[in-house]
Amino acid sequence: MNPSTKIRKIQTSDLDLVYKSICELENEELDFEVFAAIFNENLANPNNFYLIAEKDNEGVGFISFHTQNLLHHCGRVGEIQEFFISEKHRGKGIGRQLIEKIMQYAEEHKLQSIEVTTNKRRVENVMIYENLGFTLSHNKFTIYK
Repeated sequence: MNPSTKIRKIQTSDLDLVYKSICELENEELDFEVFAAIFNENLANPNNFYLIAEKDNEGVGFISFHTQNLLHHCGRVGEIQEFFISEKHRGKGIGRQLIEKIMQYAEEHKLQSIEVTTNKRRVENVMIYENLGFTLSHNKFTIYK
């Protein structure tokens, strides 16, 4: 690990960074009050594990990980919900460090699997996830309201 990169659990005080990052990721400005309520609810949920990467005391990326018991796995699985590295810090191994912490958490909590979904418009992410050890194994179907 780069000595100036620190990985720690996200705190409620990280709300602004996470909000700005998700807005950038989704290329839209989300309703801040609704976002803040969901953020705080998710942080309070013991089934969730949120991490932030800091370089020189600046937040440069984060990952959100939700776990749940699923019948068809006959056990607990985890899913990466959001994963963001600021553009100027991409390709420097910070994302890999966050994924490694998630894998460590999954092993410690005896999870059956780790899943991640990426939007089809982000074609570069398929190769990134495969390089991190993920297998493209499922199709995901969505209905939007």
